[in-house]
Amino acid sequence: MNFDNTAHGRLPSLQRCLDALRQAISARAPGPAIEACSAGVFQALAQAAPRDDAPGHRLAPCRYWNEALDHARAAPCGLAPLADALQALEPALRWYTRPGGSSASANFAQGHANAMLVGPSGLEQRGDVWIGISLLAPMVRYPDHKHPPQECYLLLSPGHFRQGDAPWFEPGAGGMLFNPPGIRHAMRAGPQPLLAVWCLDARMD
Repeated sequence: MNFDNTAHGRLPSLQRCLDALRQAISARAPGPAIEACSAGVFQALAQAAPRDDAPGHRLAPCRYWNEALDHARAAPCGLAPLADALQALEPALRWYTRPGGSSASANFAQGHANAMLVGPSGLEQRGDVWIGISLLAPMVRYPDHKHPPQECYLLLSPGHFRQGDAPWFEPGAGGMLFNPPGIRHAMRAGPQPLLAVWCLDARMD
């Protein structure tokens, strides 16, 4: 069932994207940890928060945006509605970068871009739950990082992930993973750009 907050000020294109994301996650049957995390996020989103209509802006890695979405549309797992919703929302997105670190690849600074859909500095400003996207250019490694909130990822294009000291693994387009609170994790792109959607339940922090 879709939820509708457009009457309360939520950007309609954001609402459509959230609906598509919820449906994509539900269709994956990803297991109890991801189901609980995503259920908590979407339960909180039933109540809209203040909207931020500041203009969107792009960064250099966004040249890989269309290619990454094409991977999602081509995946045999029903990601096309989410890819289309993200495509429609993209003009409003305010892309940003984050600091690197010793574990990041040398091309990280100019090879990544993040955007917040809901959360601090997002299209909808809130601190309880965060939904964002990360785009990595080919052969870019995101630095090791960790945070108190639990988190789930939905991968829209090929890429690799690592949790703690475990080996790298590839969920594939449409694959999902769960990061328990405080676990060190990272991601990296291979010869194709990596596009991932992440959901954090900061109420558990």
